[in-house]
Amino acid sequence: MEPVNEPVRKAPVLERKKAGRVSPKRILFHVFTATLAVLLLYPVIWLFVSSFKESASIFTTSHSLIPDPFILSNYAEGWKGIAGQPFLTFIKNSAIIVGLSTIGAVLSSAVIAYGFARIPFKGKKFWFACMMGTLMLPHEVLMIPQYIMFAKLDWLNSFKPIVVPQFFGHAFFIFLMIQFIRTIPEELDEAARIDGCGRFACFWRIILPLIAPALATSAIFSFYWKWEELIQPLLYLNKPELYPVSLALKLFLDTESASNWGAMFAMSAVSLLPVILVFFLFQKYIVQGISTTGLK
Repeated sequence: MEPVNEPVRKAPVLERKKAGRVSPKRILFHVFTATLAVLLLYPVIWLFVSSFKESASIFTTSHSLIPDPFILSNYAEGWKGIAGQPFLTFIKNSAIIVGLSTIGAVLSSAVIAYGFARIPFKGKKFWFACMMGTLMLPHEVLMIPQYIMFAKLDWLNSFKPIVVPQFFGHAFFIFLMIQFIRTIPEELDEAARIDGCGRFACFWRIILPLIAPALATSAIFSFYWKWEELIQPLLYLNKPELYPVSLALKLFLDTESASNWGAMFAMSAVSLLPVILVFFLFQKYIVQGISTTGLK
């Protein structure tokens, strides 16, 4: 017998039309988000455009996003630096401060978070409350006592007042890691102790690899906050050769003569490149670290 060929089922015409049709709500959503994105990015776009304008015409033609004339000399002039220092020196200083501060803040916060989450000790709730209370202290309250303390230690005009305190933990990072560690079953710790691991080995081999998303999130936030920080370098650093990027940009503004706005905007655009690069490379870790901590 010949096999009976079953008729090929075709999707109804109406269903195919609905599948290819874009709903008005979706169109409105994309239009709204695109408009909002342009409004939020406009200051950054204006900054990049102004870096290709002449200093005298930046504010006179601020409404225009087309440089006339289009010049590149702002970048060459800004890269030469100011106060006798090339701009590369300021970038190196920022890299040293940000790198050491990020390493210190992340590692110390992880150790403290492990102690609060896994090790029982007397007064644990009290010290945890004290630690969380530091989040509500404004930085202005601490500036004068810290300055007096660092002056007595003879740490002024060095990176120590900016870097060393980061090796004693950051309250926000500690809280973030505590919540993450609490989601890890304690049976893993018990199994590690049965195999002969001590406290430190358990933390280093078991806990630390499992909280990698929280570590990455803390590192990214620490990088952002330290890269843009201005108050602490302004307080503790008086030598131009020690200035980070955030403080060096201020040198392009002169209250006694004409300020070099073009060079300042050009170097501001250069200083934004590491921030933008870090965001696009590691944005998934930010979302993963925060969302995973909250969901678990």
